[in-house]
Amino acid sequence: MLKTGLIQQINSFDPEVNMLKLASSIAWCAEKGAKLIVLQELHNSLYFCQTEDTTLFDLAETIPGSSTDFYSHLARKYEVVLVTSLFEKRSAGLYHNTAVVFEKDGSIAGKYRKMHIPDDPAYYEKFYFTPGDLGFEPVQTSVGKLGVLICWDQWYPEAARLMALAGAELLIYPTAIGYESTDQDDEKNRQREAWIISQRGHAVANGLPVIAVNRTGFEPDPSGQTNGITFWGNSFVAGPQGELLAIAPESEEANLIVEIDFQRSESVRRWWPFLRDRRIDAYGDLTKRFID
Repeated sequence: MLKTGLIQQINSFDPEVNMLKLASSIAWCAEKGAKLIVLQELHNSLYFCQTEDTTLFDLAETIPGSSTDFYSHLARKYEVVLVTSLFEKRSAGLYHNTAVVFEKDGSIAGKYRKMHIPDDPAYYEKFYFTPGDLGFEPVQTSVGKLGVLICWDQWYPEAARLMALAGAELLIYPTAIGYESTDQDDEKNRQREAWIISQRGHAVANGLPVIAVNRTGFEPDPSGQTNGITFWGNSFVAGPQGELLAIAPESEEANLIVEIDFQRSESVRRWWPFLRDRRIDAYGDLTKRFID
């Protein structure tokens, strides 16, 4: 059994405040016995992609850099594997949305650069992030082989499948997703439930547990073009049959401690051998944009 901590947080405009609050939550999760701790997407700052503003590139950092030093220290201090989500400055004019995984000794076990980049009102990520170029490669750690993906990746079954085929034992999605305040309640419910169902479906299709860690709280649109985003929380863990093991509230901060049983994945894959029965000889058209 792997005891895992999920940290769902409301962020402020001050990165130092956000990071210190995360440090406190990491300490709490470690005290409760968590050996793997997962943070939400772009957790150091507000979700800055609501507008296109070149000054916001100043939030980006090199990897290694000051944030990796900070989280490396925490991973080493509490002897936990820590999944973080950072705005990476790779070079002048070249930036990524990057998850960095720290081993319990503080070393960087690996990283993943977000592959699918959205471009929607209030989610102008294509302005900031270059699509990832590291592929769908799990990160080997002392607690298992982690298939780390990021937010918009969670809608793509191909990404989950490729991580599973590469040996991932667990799918992990740091996330920042919420409602536009003018949406009607029934539309909000459809969006939130689609988000949960999609990731539970990845768990079922691949026989793997899934962790999704979202932020919560309201963040205004600095441009005033929209009414801002209310992040819908609901961070959760699903087992390999899609069963919900734990789910956080919608509008409150929460630290969840969840036990994940990797042996159950082995059992489920024996009962439901989806990987065995794949028709790999017939899937060539998946590499096409559209079949005319």
